[in-house]
Amino acid sequence: LRLAPHAAPRTTAGEREGPSLLPKYPGLHTHRRALEAGDREHGATVHFVSADLDGGPAIVQARVPVLPEDDESTLAARVLEREHLIYPLAARLFASGRLRLHEGRAELDETALPAHGMAFGQQAGTESNPRR
Repeated sequence: LRLAPHAAPRTTAGEREGPSLLPKYPGLHTHRRALEAGDREHGATVHFVSADLDGGPAIVQARVPVLPEDDESTLAARVLEREHLIYPLAARLFASGRLRLHEGRAELDETALPAHGMAFGQQAGTESNPRR
């Protein structure tokens, strides 16, 4: 999962998404690891690319509940739905000039985002307080 902007067709201007609430579970098999740990929620993170595996500054995270009947595939499908919402959101913010990587931190409208990035709302298509 180590990516560089020039080498990865799934990146946009140095952004990358991962099926995990980073920094929790970087790398592979994130859904299995969340289930094995008994986590009550899981999700996806869009982050800037860095030299560290899934270590770049977070831009946005989307959370989903882990349901008692979940297996890897059902959890992965729910997370993927959120990935398809948050990655275009981050790309739009970056393309509009509102989002940038500045001194190693993600900034939206020149305000530093928290370490976990902005929280994507529980209703599909919303973002909760994009300035935090």
